[in-house]
Amino acid sequence: MTAAVWAGVALVGGTGSVLRFLVDRAVARRIARAFPFGTLAVNVSGAAVLGFLGGLALSKDAALLAGTGFVGAYTTFSTWMLETHRLGEERQTRTALANIVVSVALGVAAAILGEWVAQQFISR
Repeated sequence: MTAAVWAGVALVGGTGSVLRFLVDRAVARRIARAFPFGTLAVNVSGAAVLGFLGGLALSKDAALLAGTGFVGAYTTFSTWMLETHRLGEERQTRTALANIVVSVALGVAAAILGEWVAQQFISR
């Protein structure tokens, strides 16, 4: 792996993490609820992007840059788990379970949709 790829991962990873922060805050400001809609929006949109990238069959380096660098930094499993745990601690069990079920269902659907869109894009 070249130094340029490492630098690229760092650059697009930084971009992904900043974008995650901006999207999460924007959604959370607009929908002020106990449910973590900001994290949901980030993770579902990231699943769609990763599905799209997977459907493009990128080169190894391009997949590393886009998938691991950008989408890996943009999405956030750890925040999703921490928010779910905190909801449980606050005895908001239904909301915590809804966070798990909705995130998984929408994330899988978004990844499938993203891959389908990429296949449509390629077949043109």
